[in-house]
Amino acid sequence: MSVRAPALVLEDVTVYYGKRRALESVSLEVGPGEIVTLLGANGSGKSTTLRAISGLVRPARGRIVYEGRDVTRWAPDAIVAAGLSHVPEGRDIFAEFTVLENLLVGGHTASRREVTERLERAWEMFPVLRERRQQPAGTLSGGEQQMLAIARALMTRPRVLLLDEPSLGLAPMLSREIFRVIQRISAAGVTVLLVEQNARRALALASRGYVLETGRVAVAGSSQALVSDPRIRAAYLGLDARAAG
Repeated sequence: MSVRAPALVLEDVTVYYGKRRALESVSLEVGPGEIVTLLGANGSGKSTTLRAISGLVRPARGRIVYEGRDVTRWAPDAIVAAGLSHVPEGRDIFAEFTVLENLLVGGHTASRREVTERLERAWEMFPVLRERRQQPAGTLSGGEQQMLAIARALMTRPRVLLLDEPSLGLAPMLSREIFRVIQRISAAGVTVLLVEQNARRALALASRGYVLETGRVAVAGSSQALVSDPRIRAAYLGLDARAAG
């Protein structure tokens, strides 16, 4: 029985911002179709990890391998074209563009027929965006903007999706809706690497997780093992429980 190769591998990735080391020898892997979560405090290197994968920052050392190809030095647009898309923290939508125009930006490399098909899938997944398709994106609610950012990334037809804090700043009901969307994306066969402040929900969704501390992988394991780890419970799940109360 053959074993499928990982969709994404980081090998000893080190990243600097000027003289400050943001990541040190980070290694991780994400299997095809898997949801894997990155946990850690603010400043631990989670967003930098995603930015390194998507080509927005260059590692000083180490390798990033996507579907068997070394993409460490690839340009961001080439990485997107290869099937790896990134939804950044803060969404980065074009506020003055309409909802439809934002989605068309995401599908700019596709044929007209492909764009039409992808738009239909976006409308089906996010009906509210269809209703607001001619509305300037900057006038949407925070939850609607997050849906738009995810939908725009899906317009590229990614095989791997990087999500950075998708529930940040959202009301609980909208946050639950975003997590349902992530489940649907995964069920459609897309591999997901998820950075998420809500550790409890992230671990309930993911099969495995990595915990970053000051730019290093401090703990890694199955979601069940991490939930049972007293260090993780005290540092992350306990905080979530108090916040939820």
